[in-house]
Amino acid sequence: MEQEERGKRQVLVLGLDGAGKSSILQGLTAGDGGKRGHCRPTRGFNFMSLSAPACQLDFLEIGGGEDLRTYWTEYLRKTHVLVYVVDSSDRKRLPQAKAELHRLLRLDSQLPVVVLGNKQDKHNAMSVSELHEALSLGAVADDRRLFLLAAQLGSDGLIVSRNLQAFQDLILQLV
Repeated sequence: MEQEERGKRQVLVLGLDGAGKSSILQGLTAGDGGKRGHCRPTRGFNFMSLSAPACQLDFLEIGGGEDLRTYWTEYLRKTHVLVYVVDSSDRKRLPQAKAELHRLLRLDSQLPVVVLGNKQDKHNAMSVSELHEALSLGAVADDRRLFLLAAQLGSDGLIVSRNLQAFQDLILQLV
């Protein structure tokens, strides 16, 4: 049993409602079934597994509605990597996204974090450097493994391939 569990790594996917968490997960698995359609908001939990050469990655997404955010902290203990998705084009909700991210960062100072600046294809999206500033990522301890990546879905519903490969490679390095 312990050996079986050793090959599994949990990746917790969080972010405010509408940030694009489900779309990112669907983009990761799009090769399994072709194009993905428009995502509905996650009302609770979403789960998917991805087999990698060295391990199995179990992605657990918890909805970002205010009523569901209270559950986020309960899942941090079992998590190997936190992926926090931010809508780069939703400037008015960025302070709220920042507050939730920093709350999570304070709860576990060792947990590796990948912040995905999603919806980079929108005309009013913040650049990666603007997001770094707006989310106060410079204030995070230097010894913490924290990464900020840009993400966008192509017109076919797939994450732009170079971003997808960089994201997958980073997750595998962190687990």
